[in-house]
Amino acid sequence: MRFLAVDIGASSGRTIVGTVEQGAIRLDESYRFENGMQDSGGAKRWDITALVEAVRNGIRASGDLDGIGIDTWGVDYGLLDGAGRLVDQPFAYRDPRHADAVPEVYRLIPRQRLYETAGMQELAFNTIFQLVAEKMKRPEILDRADRMLMMPELITYLLTGEAVSEYSACSTTGLLNARARDWDMDLIGTLGLPERIFGPVTMPGARAGTCDGTPVYLPAMHDTGSAVAAVPAVEAGDWAYISSGTWSLVGAELDEPVLTQEAREANFTNEGGAGGKIRFLKNINGLWLIQECRRMWAERGKPMEFAEIAAAAEASDYGATIDPNDPRYLAPDNMVDEIAADLADRGEPLPKTEGDLARCCYLSLAKVYKRELDRLQEVTGKRFERLHVVGGGARAELLNRMAADEVGIPVHAGPAEATAIGNLCIQAQACGLFADLQEARQAIAEAMPVTVYEPAG
Repeated sequence: MRFLAVDIGASSGRTIVGTVEQGAIRLDESYRFENGMQDSGGAKRWDITALVEAVRNGIRASGDLDGIGIDTWGVDYGLLDGAGRLVDQPFAYRDPRHADAVPEVYRLIPRQRLYETAGMQELAFNTIFQLVAEKMKRPEILDRADRMLMMPELITYLLTGEAVSEYSACSTTGLLNARARDWDMDLIGTLGLPERIFGPVTMPGARAGTCDGTPVYLPAMHDTGSAVAAVPAVEAGDWAYISSGTWSLVGAELDEPVLTQEAREANFTNEGGAGGKIRFLKNINGLWLIQECRRMWAERGKPMEFAEIAAAAEASDYGATIDPNDPRYLAPDNMVDEIAADLADRGEPLPKTEGDLARCCYLSLAKVYKRELDRLQEVTGKRFERLHVVGGGARAELLNRMAADEVGIPVHAGPAEATAIGNLCIQAQACGLFADLQEARQAIAEAMPVTVYEPAG
């Protein structure tokens, strides 16, 4: 059977056809397109019309299909009115307006109570803050809204006419009860948000209408949820993962949420995954650092491919580091200058070359992986025997070698196309080709190459 994974990230999207036959998996990319936040009226927004048209182009380029599944990043949403029309273009998570709502949310509900309910890492762009910012700044928009759909749900709706809320996407809002895996209406009422906009929560694997006659299924619609579903963890022993791309998400797959004071202080989040699992993880600014440095170098007349950047970093012996999760790195105008200013503020030697700066970014990420993996073990009480790195960062050889040296356990890198593979396998499971998630992971382990990096020494 042939399934289409529509995988959309903050900077690009692609459609990948997965053929699943007798448990074997084959991938073929059929279409690729650009994405990006648009500056509109002083705000950062997503061009949803262009995204849907790009998805349609990808579907047309993919031939006959037995299913389609859409995943995107989390936290961002669109609002529909009573006639099913989009009220406004969706805001992007890097828009600064959301930060104004953080103190208002905590005025209404104490931090500890919120964490004990939703179990979310505190990030100013979480949907809970976005919606309260809407209530504070543009209450008339919420008054007109009849339904909220997260970005992958919204794209699915615009393709099928079916409005469905999916667990993993909804779990990034900060408005789910983590234990019940459903909206917490007490929390929603306390915040003064309209209950009518929150539809029933559906688990991954359900069907969500058709697009031009082809069934559309719900994968884990949050891209990290699909990526974690593709972790080829078939060996015995506890394991952790990093979904490595623009963001690095360091976590463990659990059966139940961890909502303790220790987890809150460590700022870990409890998000939903395939099979009703909990993705207990920490969001870290990831290869965004390198992507933004590359953009600035190109603007300064020195374009570099990612392979060139990695080779330059390999040749450097620069050793100073930054904290990738410092808020200053969320959306700086100039990443190169921001890193230099941070290093100067702390009296560190400044990078002299692009390779020095790139090495600083890679080494900083490896060290923060170590820090957060240690915290993850403390909070969960587990001792991890290996670290699985999936997503585009699985190809970052230097970063993964540095990570293995820092964390002190083997790093298993791959598959790089984890999000698309997880998306496809959830669709295949819905069609009866895999009995469960573990059977799908066994097929992934057999079909996809994995590189193992042993720690030095």
